[in-house]
Amino acid sequence: MEQASPNLLATLRENRLLAIIRGTNPDACVNTALALIQAGVNVLEVSLTTNDALAVISRIAEASEGQAIIGAGTVLTAGQVHDVHEAGAKFIVTPCLAPSTQAAVDLGLPLLVGALTPAEVYAAACGGATAVKLFPASVGGPAYLKALRDPFPDISFIPVGGVGRDSVTDYLRAGALAVGAGSPLTGDAPRGGSLAELGERARAFIGLAQGESGETREARQLWMS
Repeated sequence: MEQASPNLLATLRENRLLAIIRGTNPDACVNTALALIQAGVNVLEVSLTTNDALAVISRIAEASEGQAIIGAGTVLTAGQVHDVHEAGAKFIVTPCLAPSTQAAVDLGLPLLVGALTPAEVYAAACGGATAVKLFPASVGGPAYLKALRDPFPDISFIPVGGVGRDSVTDYLRAGALAVGAGSPLTGDAPRGGSLAELGERARAFIGLAQGESGETREARQLWMS
């Protein structure tokens, strides 16, 4: 019997960070994921733009042995949903509404759907999104996220795209469930760069993600309740 999937939203709510891995070197991508997990990151997305992405997802899922929730990103087609699920992905991430969204819903997989405008946010929520990936978040920044939360107070947002160490706290204070970080977090590690430096960046991101004031944490819990 397949083991029950962990609660993605609860894990993101607690740890506040989604690591996004994409690269040209499959071995380096696997090593990047394992180094992130060792540093304390426990939700990771492997983009399908990564070379040999299905094998990378499978290797990470097997090597992590339940220490992290592994998902697949840039998933656009129903066929890709089935492929990544078979490889071991426990959640799906899309850049927009696509045929992959209904396929993920049909399989019962948690789904992060990319959206930017209010119309796209509403469509993503109606389409079965577990949370909305605000993408690219850098277009409007934390102030734009805060404005979106006024008409959509019940939607969980995860800003992705240009989220660096200098903006993590601002996004969380604006009401983000968590932040998604790719190259500002992983750097050149998916291409064979230093894993030691990756660990330092990961610990810095974790510290920022989990280090908001008690007042901010209490407000976030009210938003998510």
